Amino acid sequence: MTTANTLQLTGEMIIGGEAVLGTAGDVRAVDPATGAALEPAFGLATEAQTELAATLASAAFDAYRATAPEDRARFLERAADNIEALGDELVERAVAETGLPEARIRGERARTTGQLRLFAAVLREGSWQGARIDPPLPDRQPTPRADIRQRKVPLGPVLVFGASNFPLAFSTAGGDTASALAAGCPVIVKAHNAHPGTSILVGCAVAQAAEESGLPRGTFSVILGRGNSVGQTLAAHPAIKAVAFTGSRAGGLALAATAAARREPIPVYAEMSSTNPVVLLPGALASGAHDVAAGFVGSLTQHAGQYCTNPGLTFVPEGAAGDAFVTSAAAELAAQRGQTMLTAGISAAYTAGSERLEGEAGVDVVARGTNGDGPNTPAPLLAATSPEAFGANPRLAEEVFGSAGLLVRYADTEQLTRLLEGLEGQLTATVQLDASDAADLAAARGLLPVLERKVGRILLNGWPTGVEVGHAMVHGGPFPATSDSRTTSVGSLAVERFLRPVAYQNVPEALLPEAIRDANPLGIPRRIDGKLQLPAPAEVTPPHAEITPPHAEITPPHAEVTQPNAEITPPNAEVTQPNAEITPEDPAA
Repeated sequence: MTTANTLQLTGEMIIGGEAVLGTAGDVRAVDPATGAALEPAFGLATEAQTELAATLASAAFDAYRATAPEDRARFLERAADNIEALGDELVERAVAETGLPEARIRGERARTTGQLRLFAAVLREGSWQGARIDPPLPDRQPTPRADIRQRKVPLGPVLVFGASNFPLAFSTAGGDTASALAAGCPVIVKAHNAHPGTSILVGCAVAQAAEESGLPRGTFSVILGRGNSVGQTLAAHPAIKAVAFTGSRAGGLALAATAAARREPIPVYAEMSSTNPVVLLPGALASGAHDVAAGFVGSLTQHAGQYCTNPGLTFVPEGAAGDAFVTSAAAELAAQRGQTMLTAGISAAYTAGSERLEGEAGVDVVARGTNGDGPNTPAPLLAATSPEAFGANPRLAEEVFGSAGLLVRYADTEQLTRLLEGLEGQLTATVQLDASDAADLAAARGLLPVLERKVGRILLNGWPTGVEVGHAMVHGGPFPATSDSRTTSVGSLAVERFLRPVAYQNVPEALLPEAIRDANPLGIPRRIDGKLQLPAPAEVTPPHAEITPPHAEITPPHAEVTQPNAEITPPNAEVTQPNAEITPEDPAA
């Protein structure tokens, strides 16, 4: 097989670790900054090739799920090493295919390899196995208790859809792939047609790591296909046991419908749509309206606003402090120039969405930036409306993917609470407050229960366009932010999506999996008779640093915004339909 160090893009995809040329047509990436088509053309998978990928993944499952956690950890680390070994070739290709700045791509590469190494550390630590032991109670009355033990096992092959706007961190070797592979599930990646070269370069690095690790042939594949045919075919295939998707609401719902209609329904973890409300409390603005406005505009416009955590909806108090914020935000936004968007289709969808927003009854334009110099660089937009108009028109709460924000003025905390109660589920909610202001603290205390019902992550005095990769992060939320609010697509908890519990009753020690044997040979944390027991020092696997990707190379465009991970958030705009493989008419295709 071609290795990551010698790879030349030939238009082939990767099925079961081997380069395969699709023969169902082809697709070329287009540089959105110039409009130029990029070489080579990539062949698209036929039905037979799609079937082969699924068959190989199914055949590999038993052998791959049986690999030791340490072996899977080393595989993930090899994949990270191989991605880094691609060097500037990967960076240059990703910049050309997405129009994103080089610093952003380098930061995203660091995040991607850091995620892989994080899940290697998770595998070694062992609590992901969920080991529990209820010892037998033979003398219990009126009935004895059997010996019952539990651990978690992988679901099976997982279908991962690459996102349009995160060519590395939410694509071929992104968090969905890393967590599924860590769980012991083979992965088929449906690469996004907007960045096929980037996807195949990374895919080759992962496939090489699988080969170096001696893993079964079908452990990992990356395929390309036109429209929704390949993605829907795989989602319906009996070999696939779970789907991970980052994209539009329409795309996520289409996949969920396909999965639910199967003879054996499967989970779909779809991240879809969010406007990420921001609440500005009076005290925060009284002590720094200009700074808050500068931070807000920096978050709204960073990298053309192409984040699912973009702050698209902001609640501003009436009164002098709110007026000062609006004035400062208008001046900040008017000074912004349009930045290159990911594709011509996404740019056109943003333009249509922003025009729709400003044309709604009761909406006024507060400020508009200017178009950039090149193609696909539409101007940022800031609009405003009244709470009455907002409450009467659900279209005003819809996401516009890009640098478009809507301000809603509110009279008091009671009205603000009603407005928040009317929102759909969101990925994030942000509250800007003055922690020394008793009124702000009281208002925030009352809002927190509402926000807990509505969102997956609550921020105070920050901005949502930054998602740390760690153990406590939640990147998810109630519908339509995601299709399953009980989990996350970022952080170590993401592995739980691809596991299920199995209980073992009265199973002899010789037949038990290592994780739940009496001697605890893996040296992992376990819950014995309801009490958490940590491994003795001698049992602990030698420590491996949990590597969090460096962010020093990331330079946010606004110095006022302190966003160590600001580039790392996958946008999901229903308007833009970034996952063209689900919705054929999508202009982002």
